[in-house]
Amino acid sequence: MARLPTSEAQAAAGPGRAFGGGAARWLQGGSRAKDSKATLRRLWAWFGVEKGRLVLVSLLVLVDCGVLLCAPWLVGRGIDAMGGTGGRSPGFGVALKALVPGGALGTIIAVLVSAYAIDAILVVLQGWLMAGASQSIVASLRRSLFSKLKRLGVPFFDSHSHGDLMSRLANDVDNISSTIAQSTTQLILTVLNILGSLSVMLILSPLLTLAALVTVPLVLLLTRSVASRTRQLFRSQAAILGALNGHVEETISGIAVVKAFGREEEVTASFLAMNEELRLVGTKAQIWSGYIMPVMNVINNIGFAAVAATGGVLALKGLISVGVIASFIAYSRQFSRPLNDLANTYNTLQTAVAGAERVFAILDEAEEGADQPGAILAGSPGPHGGAPIRGDVVFESVSFSYRAGKKVLDEVSFSSPAGSVTALVGPTGAGKTTIVNLLARFYDPSSGSVRIDGHDVRDYARDSLRRCFGIVLQDSYLFSGSIRDNILYGKPDALESAMRAAARTANAEHFTLSLPQGYETLLKEGGGPLSEGQRQLLAIARAVLADPRILILDEATSSVDTRTELRIQEAMIALMRGRTSFIIAHRLSTIRGADRILVIDGGKIVESGDHEELLAQGGLYSRMYSSQG
Repeated sequence: MARLPTSEAQAAAGPGRAFGGGAARWLQGGSRAKDSKATLRRLWAWFGVEKGRLVLVSLLVLVDCGVLLCAPWLVGRGIDAMGGTGGRSPGFGVALKALVPGGALGTIIAVLVSAYAIDAILVVLQGWLMAGASQSIVASLRRSLFSKLKRLGVPFFDSHSHGDLMSRLANDVDNISSTIAQSTTQLILTVLNILGSLSVMLILSPLLTLAALVTVPLVLLLTRSVASRTRQLFRSQAAILGALNGHVEETISGIAVVKAFGREEEVTASFLAMNEELRLVGTKAQIWSGYIMPVMNVINNIGFAAVAATGGVLALKGLISVGVIASFIAYSRQFSRPLNDLANTYNTLQTAVAGAERVFAILDEAEEGADQPGAILAGSPGPHGGAPIRGDVVFESVSFSYRAGKKVLDEVSFSSPAGSVTALVGPTGAGKTTIVNLLARFYDPSSGSVRIDGHDVRDYARDSLRRCFGIVLQDSYLFSGSIRDNILYGKPDALESAMRAAARTANAEHFTLSLPQGYETLLKEGGGPLSEGQRQLLAIARAVLADPRILILDEATSSVDTRTELRIQEAMIALMRGRTSFIIAHRLSTIRGADRILVIDGGKIVESGDHEELLAQGGLYSRMYSSQG
């Protein structure tokens, strides 16, 4: 069931977001210092859903690493074989001599080619397995995020840009996906290569190993320096992108208003400003992240120079063969290249961390409070007294604030017996919509109680309570799908005859059958290409089919012409018969038949009575009615 939009809630959320109002707040929740290590640990926990594939990938990586560790030794053996000297054979070579008996050059080359072929096959298998695993992990994360959004309360959506939420569900999750696919196997292989290469290097020559390790502190210093800058930049980039998406979504949704007020230049200026900010931050992030590889290459060259110089001295003294030096240089490259990859992977992880932080921020949001033990199932007989509700509504000293210190409702008390029609009138922002939002328990009162059939609404199971309500909004909302689907949204299991009867009651069948596909006519999101009045008729049909015990009408006939309005009012009278109904009205001529009219002003009930009684009082209602002619 849809909620009613509230001007009070929008005010609580801050300045209006239309026309780029959210641009100034793009850093909210996106630039604060976060615990990246904790985010990575939490992200790693999500890998548990694919333990089997990840274990298999790890085994393939382990085998691949072993193959790669053999290759440099084979190169060294080949060089020594060409020179006709075996040199000093290190202990590591003993384990591999069975592969290349006699050290024949042809055999060495054949084994070396086989090793590289095996490496290529293993890389393809790793990529294939990780692609499936990463998509499965991200699909699970996206399901959890979407499920979380459904469990969040109305206040959360009132204070967050819809476009930003869409960005978190799409862009941020995609960033996590690409990082998982690219970085996981790379990270495992990198660690194994570093450890394996270092071990072999120590066996070949401790002195040359010491020369190779001289560059490690430089690598660590570079990685830490660059990552500290890119981390903040990637966070800002994700936050701005979310705000930009929000601006685009809101502008497109309100494009008719933009054009009607000639605000094209203003919304374009807001878009360009945010887009430019995104470009600048993205450029800085890419520049800083791009520093890694060029500087690492310089550091690596320093390391190779140190190894070559040390190896040359040792060779001149006859302490080591040329082949061993060649092998060692290859191993040192396999040692330094993973360090490069590790630095680059760590830098790339910042993008995933930035996206994960924004996703986890949603997952950590407080959900609507759980139903209390023994909650009453409204409309369902059961052990907790869940008989179908009658619809007796009582507000007792109800106060409510969207923001601390500013009451929207102040000690509101009234009662509406089952089957009665109560109209709520008053100036915009007086608190009319807030009253019905509290009744449907989209919000809970700050103080006082709202009771239905003698029970506080908080005593009911929330979902069962809301199924007892039917709402027709001033701005009707239809989903993409057929006209039949939209009417059945109120009661998916309804029979075809019941669906058509609801359409006839709402006077929606006559125009539906005039369409080429009738009830199968497909609608776009929001109800296009139907007129506003036709959309309203379908929304009314949806409420008729739902057969609610409590009906809420928010200017339900405001979007139809006078002739149609008369037919709809007749349908509304039939619909409201036997139901507790609340009508939020600005056109006072539509509520003259209400059993009781509550005049709300400044969060208080200032007048109460039927139409004739309020006119006789000569108060606010009388003045409002007279002003409407």
